[in-house]
Amino acid sequence: MTTLTAWENFYVIVGASAGALIGLQFVVITLIADMPIAPGLAQAGSAFATPTIVHFGIVLLLSAVLSAPWNDISTAAILWGLVGLSGVVYAVIVARRLRVQSVHHPDLEDWLLHVLLPFAAYVILVASACAARLHAHEAPFGVGAAMLLLLFIGIHNAWDAVTYHVFVGRRGQV
Repeated sequence: MTTLTAWENFYVIVGASAGALIGLQFVVITLIADMPIAPGLAQAGSAFATPTIVHFGIVLLLSAVLSAPWNDISTAAILWGLVGLSGVVYAVIVARRLRVQSVHHPDLEDWLLHVLLPFAAYVILVASACAARLHAHEAPFGVGAAMLLLLFIGIHNAWDAVTYHVFVGRRGQV
């Protein structure tokens, strides 16, 4: 039994949750699609909504990668490390998008939950990938922590977006 096999139930549960939340996010976006589109709303969407889908997608991808029948942890660690590096770059892109968009002035909570915490989750992925060779038993805990962090960030950000559109957008204040 490999180290990752012991984590299989965790990855199935977290991955299924991420998949369901991706579907729910698309339902919500469809429901608010009838709202009038304010100038700059698409730009704000790439800063606020798209990262939520990306984070859920990353959790789903990691669940699939880590549930594969690897002989050892090395190949999986390389893959989750590459995902982490991509996520670090993406967090920087999101930070730029957050700064450039003009629909909503980001506050501390926005910076924390759209940039800083996702950046930290992706750094944890990279760090655990680097540690996997020498600490094969402990490294999946870092991956699990990063996945849960991204999942809960996504849940918060999706809820935040929905409440914003319901309480502000529906009243034509976007």
